Amino acid sequence: MSIEHSDLTSGQRVLDWADQLARCSDSPDYLCRTYLSAEHRAANDQVAAWMRQLDMATWEDAAGNLWGRCEGRQPGPALVMGSHLDTVRDAGRYDGMLGVLVPLMALQELHAAGEQPAVPVEIVGFADEEGTRFGTTLLGSRAVTGRWDPAWHDIRDAEGVSLGEALVAFGLDPERMHEAARDPADLAAYIEFHIEQGPVLEDQGLPMGVVTSINGARRLRLTITGQAGHAGTVPMTLRRDALIGAAEIMVAMEQRARDQGVVATFGQLDVQPGAVNVIPGRVVLSLDIRSEDDRRRDQVLADWLAEVAPMLQRRGLELTQEALHQAGAVPCDAGLQDRLARLLTQAGQPDFRLPSGAGHDAMAMAEILPVGMLFLRCAGGISHNPAESVTADDVTAAVNVIKALLRAGL
Repeated sequence: MSIEHSDLTSGQRVLDWADQLARCSDSPDYLCRTYLSAEHRAANDQVAAWMRQLDMATWEDAAGNLWGRCEGRQPGPALVMGSHLDTVRDAGRYDGMLGVLVPLMALQELHAAGEQPAVPVEIVGFADEEGTRFGTTLLGSRAVTGRWDPAWHDIRDAEGVSLGEALVAFGLDPERMHEAARDPADLAAYIEFHIEQGPVLEDQGLPMGVVTSINGARRLRLTITGQAGHAGTVPMTLRRDALIGAAEIMVAMEQRARDQGVVATFGQLDVQPGAVNVIPGRVVLSLDIRSEDDRRRDQVLADWLAEVAPMLQRRGLELTQEALHQAGAVPCDAGLQDRLARLLTQAGQPDFRLPSGAGHDAMAMAEILPVGMLFLRCAGGISHNPAESVTADDVTAAVNVIKALLRAGL
């Protein structure tokens, strides 16, 4: 489909492009587009073709990120907008892609009106945010910030192909990865437009919101050890049931998280020995706890561990823990928050702000640039799922906000 003007709304045209990009998938049955794959190549080529129809200069950097540049009325550092073009397995078609297509549509409408943005604008389609193929996230944006780790070249995918080998097969040179890094002096800021991936905006009845920060996260593996026993012969008062203990401490964390304004998820539960007629003697569970305030998150975790210790002791259970992951919260630039909020109010929407519970390329880009994020509501807050859905009217409103930003500048 051409990027030429049509009678469709700008939002519907964006959704049509997203449908076309969704065909760049490694399966006809679901959407999956991974780093350095043939589908990655097809998506880059398609978006680059749309960019060139707007007379944008396009290039692919040493990490496989796609870039397009439009000059502004005034010279100076470029405003960078974008998101990722890769997906999870069995994905929706808007996570990441809208962050590339919405600013592209805003530029298309300026171009059709014979206008230029206020300052140079660069749109980037990051090559790997999800980490679906190699398990390491934010590869594309980390390369742009100069944080690429050569040790990643030895990581292998499920087929045994190393990342270094995949780079070569894609036509890239692993030894030139440093060339993907951008000089911050050439760039003014990074703004990422993204679906919320949560239900808050829908609950508020608002199409868009300004992101205050990207939540920091900690992940732990917890092991609760008790005593397996016969389900029919051990009295309730003499049991050391690891699963009942796990249930009690999970409920305690749920209540504490609600009270303290953090989010906590027990996403995995392995009950051993796992027989219908055996008292569980060992439970391994995962905990993911997040907040926009790292100190609050860590204090909630510490207080919870102190609270559950006597609970478990009373049941004759032992708890061990293993840290799996820790990432600090990334605040969005206060000035960019206010700029985006003013654009929303000028468009007739309240100034509404919210944190991001999910990670984004903006986390990496914040290491070299001021970052801002604008969220779009999605139906039911559903994401990473084929049921991911947005409305053409909401996307049209977003295009208009981004167009106002590009027309006026920061």
